[in-house]
Amino acid sequence: MNRAQVDNELRVAKRKSAKPMLWVSLISMVMFFAGLTSAYIISMKRDDWVTFDLPQAFYVSTVLIVLSSITLFLSHRFLKQDKLKISFILLSLTFLLGLGFVWYQYIGFEQLRNSGLYFTGPGSTVSVSLLLIITFMHVLHLLGGIIVLIVVIYNHFKKKYSSADMLGFELGGIFWHFVDVLWIYLFFFFYFIR
Repeated sequence: MNRAQVDNELRVAKRKSAKPMLWVSLISMVMFFAGLTSAYIISMKRDDWVTFDLPQAFYVSTVLIVLSSITLFLSHRFLKQDKLKISFILLSLTFLLGLGFVWYQYIGFEQLRNSGLYFTGPGSTVSVSLLLIITFMHVLHLLGGIIVLIVVIYNHFKKKYSSADMLGFELGGIFWHFVDVLWIYLFFFFYFIR
């Protein structure tokens, strides 16, 4: 077997294993957040538990992240049709919406703090601290998603994607949509579980 054949076989093997490996990591993230939200539910039985309404900024951030998934879906659809320019524009819009999500998460935590709910210190409560931990961990995953989007945007700009080769785009899209669905779960969890 010559070097080109070996390289080709390695490339094919890498392509076959990429999506299953991503799914395994996503399942581990689901388990991680299931554990955190379970801790939240168990902690609700404490005498010092404080209930609170979600800040308005969390509603805005939820709309932004849903819109970002829609723009990414449309970008993928246009990429399949080799309409690279509109696909790139929608991908860039996805990135901007993701940054907007992070910004409104920050504003939401400021709104909680301004209403007298603190995450640490003498005025902190278990409920707010758990909300912070869970949401902060989601924001960390989202920042990972933003890094993924930057890589996908760069590769798209360099014309590495087309209808014939979309693996990197698809992997980035799966991760981004996962982060979106995860936030929707967390949002409704905090909305209904008080």
